[in-house]
This record gives sequence, C-alpha cells and structure tokens, in this order.
Amino acid sequence: MDVFLIKTFQLILCFALLIILHEGGHFLFAKLFKVRVERFCLFFDPRFHLFQWKPRKSETTYAIGWLPLGGYVKIAGMVDESMDLEQLKQPVKPWEFRAKPAWQRLLIMVGGVTVNLLTAFVIYAMLLLCNGETHVPMANMTHGFKFNAEAKALGFCDGDIPVATDHGPLKSFDSNHAIGNVYRDLSEAREATVLRNDRRVRIALPGNLNMLDMMRHEPPFLRPLIPALVDSVKPGSPADRAGVRAGDRLTAFDGHALSTWNEYFDLAARRKDVLASASKADSLRLSRTSVAVLRADGSRDTLALQLDNDYLLGTIGHIPMADYRTETVRYNLLTCWGAGARHGWDVLKGYVDDLKYLFTSEGAKSIGSFGTIGSLFPATWDWTRFWELTAFISLMLAFMNILPIPALDGGHVLFLLIEIVTRRKPSEKVLEYAQTAGMILLLALMAFAVFNDVVRFAF
Repeated sequence: MDVFLIKTFQLILCFALLIILHEGGHFLFAKLFKVRVERFCLFFDPRFHLFQWKPRKSETTYAIGWLPLGGYVKIAGMVDESMDLEQLKQPVKPWEFRAKPAWQRLLIMVGGVTVNLLTAFVIYAMLLLCNGETHVPMANMTHGFKFNAEAKALGFCDGDIPVATDHGPLKSFDSNHAIGNVYRDLSEAREATVLRNDRRVRIALPGNLNMLDMMRHEPPFLRPLIPALVDSVKPGSPADRAGVRAGDRLTAFDGHALSTWNEYFDLAARRKDVLASASKADSLRLSRTSVAVLRADGSRDTLALQLDNDYLLGTIGHIPMADYRTETVRYNLLTCWGAGARHGWDVLKGYVDDLKYLFTSEGAKSIGSFGTIGSLFPATWDWTRFWELTAFISLMLAFMNILPIPALDGGHVLFLLIEIVTRRKPSEKVLEYAQTAGMILLLALMAFAVFNDVVRFAF
C-alpha cells in the first residue's frame, strides 16, 4: 500500500477514535444529568452528512460528517458551534443544558477532556503491560556523546556522558520522548553532571538555553558518538570500488583525521557545500578524495575514491545502540496503571512546557495541521507506534481543549467558573458574541497551520 495512504488511514483512524471518545465524554455526563443530546456527529457536516441514524425512542441522531476536522455533540439549550440561537428564544425546558445548575454544566463541559486524559493513561498502561519498558540508561552509553561548538563553549567535551542535571537524573536517549526530556532538562538546568573518563564532572549552565535552537542547529547540541566502524558496503558504491570492506574502521577522510561517523558527516557536509557551488570541471576534480581505514586484521590502507553525484561513500555505519546494555522493567495488571498515568503525566508536562516556543519565530513555523500530524505516523503499519501517537495526540487534544478560549471547552468552563464565583450567569448575548469570536480565532489559527503545512511539504 502507498505510504501516503498508510499514513492517512492511521491519521483518520486515530482522529475518529479520539473524537468519538471526547464527544462521548460530553454525551455521558449530559445523559447522567438528564440533558437532551440532539445530535452526536463524528466529523463536521456543514450542508450535508455521509450517514445518519436515529434509534427508535431516542432523542439523539447519530451521524458521520464529511469534513474530518473534529466532531460535536449538539446539546439542547446550549450556545455551541452550531450557533442555533432559535432554541434560546424559547422558554427554558427542564431537559436543557441552561436549566441545570452550574456544577452539572461544568462537569458536562469537562467530560471530553477528562475522557481524553483517561484514554491516554489507559493506552500507556496497556503498552507497558504488553511491552514493558526497555531503555538504555545514559550511563550505559559508553561511547559517549558528540557536542557542537556551543556545547563545548559551556564546558562539554566529546565523549562525555550526561547523566544528570540539577533537575534530576537523565534517564535515556533512545526514543523521541527521552531525547526531548534530555534536551529540555539541559536547556533549563543551572548545572549538568557528566561522566568523563569514569569521573563525574559538573558543568555550569545558564538555565535559559533555547531548546529549539539546541536541537535544530547543524550539528545539534549533542548527539550519540558513533565510532567510524563500517557494518556493510553498498555494492557498486564509491567505497566498494575503492576497496572499503565490512569491519573496516575509518581513520581519515579527505586528509582529515577522524574516529567517529559524526566527524565524517561534518566533513562530508562541508565538502558537499563546496561541490554544490563549484563549476563542472572543479566539481569533478573535488569529488576525487581518499579515505584511510584500519582493517579488521590490524593493517592500514589509504584508498583513493571518486564520489558519485550524491557525494556519499556508500557505506552503512555501525549502530552503537547495539553495543549498550539495556534495562527492561515489566509490569502486571496492578502496577501498569500507576506507571501508565505517571508516563502520561510526564509526556503532558513536557508538551505544555515546550509550548512556550510557539511564541518564537521558529516555534510559530512549527505549527501544523493534518499534514504535520500525519507525518508523525510510520510508513509501515506498526500498532505499538500507532497507539503511542494516539495517546500523545489524546493528551494534546485534552490540553488544547481546556484552554480558556471561547468556542473550546475551556471557554465554556471559564464562563461557568465565573458564574460559580460571582453567582451571576452571563447573558446569552455575551455567550453568543464570545462563541463567534472564538470560532473566528480558531479558524484563523487553523488557516495558519494549513498554510505552514503547504509551505513545509510543497516547497
């Protein structure tokens, strides 16, 4: 199946599940307090729907819309995205949202967010129950890390192993979540502790590094140090023609000594930049280079080679993570729930903390819509990865929905809290204006996100 279709299907399935569960949270509390739900719709259905069904003796119509940007439940007597204001001109009926006490209306509004949080915690708990938690502790990454110039100016050295900050231990570096935690802690830390030649060394940090800059610099702030060991050579590649063999270790490239693939990639990137701006004759001359190798039997060779148009050697380097000892924690039906909730809360805290970068120019460019979210899913079907992303997106939807923005659940919650504190209910006109303003703001944000996706994937 085409990669685009696989990613698209995963995205739609994920959104459909989370929308049903979120709206189901509102629906559940509405039914609990005997509030009539007139319509339960998966996806939006302006002008027409793909399917609808109303069970016998039910006041609720169930439907599937054609616009997969969200979903809704239409609750009687409530100002919502349907902007059905005619019902509000009628006398208040006992089954309407507006007829219920504020605390019941508050629980109805937070029902969706609550279900999203619980969904994420349950998914994480089940993943831990089925798969356990396997990671490589930072101290076990014995090859150490490669640092860029900014990190070295702060006191880091190539080969250091960061193991802690003043915020606590650094757990691992073998997943996107773990890598994000390491960068986040280092960016906010006043002090880091590294293992250097089996000694613990403390490094003073400013406490306000920009995490986005740390990760996006080329090279980034830190990355695992990869020994320049050749695992295999692509047939017919420049390295193959020159005589590089599996088991060789690169010791120099283009006359520059090296011991890691990190150094090779830096040298190759600089050489590629020079070649890209060279004339055809100069490009041909500059693409001739050499590599020095240490053979598996201890002998040394210096090999001349001619790079192809992609300027790559054609080697597959050694994966250092295979050299490190892993640790696995197993969970049972009793222990997985607490572990799942803790992991979910840790993911949510990291997500919320990183939102401050949205107010920077680079952060604003990272805002995306369905293209950005869909690109997170793997190109081949992987249930573990699917459920991990579904849990993460569920947390993301929970937080975004509880923001005090009119038209979102958090906007309704804000007005309800004001009502509870002041004992005065906002007028329906105020709620109508707030809902309209919130919808305009959300549509503008959505348009901006779609624009970013078009720029990101089309150019």
